[in-house]
Amino acid sequence: MDVLSTFEPDLTGMIAWMQQLLGESEGKEGKGLYPASAGYSTDLHSIGQLIQDGRRNILETMVEVKSPVADLKVPEAKELDTDSLGYLAGRSMHEINKSALEGTAEAHEGGDVPVLRIILDRLNAQHLGELIYFYEYLTAVYVTMLDVNPFNQPGVESYKKAMYRLLGKN
Repeated sequence: MDVLSTFEPDLTGMIAWMQQLLGESEGKEGKGLYPASAGYSTDLHSIGQLIQDGRRNILETMVEVKSPVADLKVPEAKELDTDSLGYLAGRSMHEINKSALEGTAEAHEGGDVPVLRIILDRLNAQHLGELIYFYEYLTAVYVTMLDVNPFNQPGVESYKKAMYRLLGKN
């Protein structure tokens, strides 16, 4: 299983596209890895637990952004620190997410999960275009190396034919 993950909320759609690209391209002839996606930190307490302590049939691909588009800071608490999060006051959300990413990668690697990290300098059209090109090229080469055609989708065609038949389409 290849878990595609990110701590960057603006990349969750990209992670879903990567999952679709890989699953549709490599998921044939009983070959390929199962692609799953995780949007951290939301999924850390669910899928993160499985990655950390589950079967060792997982690798993780983390996509991260070096420089944020905007960098909001956690404000100082005006009242008592009732939620015990006062230590985060003045820190940027990017710094907090970066620490969460580093801690997660460290824990997963320490649990014998191979972690591949893809780092975008910025979240802009150029870097997203480069990531798309990279993943399209990587997928074509990888799936061809599996001796599978990366450009067809016989399984998709099978369910579409069945669906059309059930709906009465000629």
